Amino acid sequence: MQGDVAGSQSAAASARDLQPSGRHECGDLDAPVSEDDLHRMNARHGRQARRLQQSVERRLKDRQILLLLAQDGFQGSRYDHFVEELVRYGISVLRGWMHSGFIFQLVAERGFGLHPHELDLEELATQSEVREELATMTVARALPRFRQTALVDGGWTFEGGASITTYFMGACIYRFPNEFRRHRAAEERQRRALQQQHMVYENPASPRSTADEVLGKMWVREELANITDLRTRTVVALTLDDYTQEEIQQMLDEKSVRVIEGLLYRWRKKEQRHQGGGQHD
Repeated sequence: MQGDVAGSQSAAASARDLQPSGRHECGDLDAPVSEDDLHRMNARHGRQARRLQQSVERRLKDRQILLLLAQDGFQGSRYDHFVEELVRYGISVLRGWMHSGFIFQLVAERGFGLHPHELDLEELATQSEVREELATMTVARALPRFRQTALVDGGWTFEGGASITTYFMGACIYRFPNEFRRHRAAEERQRRALQQQHMVYENPASPRSTADEVLGKMWVREELANITDLRTRTVVALTLDDYTQEEIQQMLDEKSVRVIEGLLYRWRKKEQRHQGGGQHD
């Protein structure tokens, strides 16, 4: 299924370029068109004309499809096939938006401040299964309202200027924030559960593991002076003193525990690169 990318510049947005500037006086209305005017059609205008034509053709095709689907009451085998293609398209586009982080710009433009953490962006960029899960759930949540509003109630129209796929992606954008918040809350619950499980079921430390831990802490203390970022140095020092991340977050008045996690994560990655990928904690 073909479609415009939601959020792209519409033809109407550039219509202001076609209005008089007001800087010129009206001259002779019968004055002939100059040769320059006749040849002013350049490559950009040609591309824009083709895009407009393609948009019209696409929306005409969409209108024909919806007329057929309406005859079946937006149900049955033809509607199922239509939804299958729409779902495939929606998941593919959402995955791409999440991979690049563009999805957060789109939802912010619509008033949803998700404030993604650096670790959130990294997770979406590297974890294909997370993108797939979020995209699938977002599309599933968007479909019922899209069917009712856009199709049954006639919310989508040819005159609206958007293709069916663009209209549907708009519906998905409004559903994504809740799905992302659910995912983030579930991740936090899992993190806390694992932390609690580790505290309850942790095996007693052997003399060798205790010695390794002491040596590791001694090495980190020696490296503290080389940490140029004050916040990171403070977090590492407090961690060495066995403060929990929740306690450090409160002591430094940070917004969340994820800020502490992020600082430690980036410091460890930097140290691993310096030591050729070795672990020191």
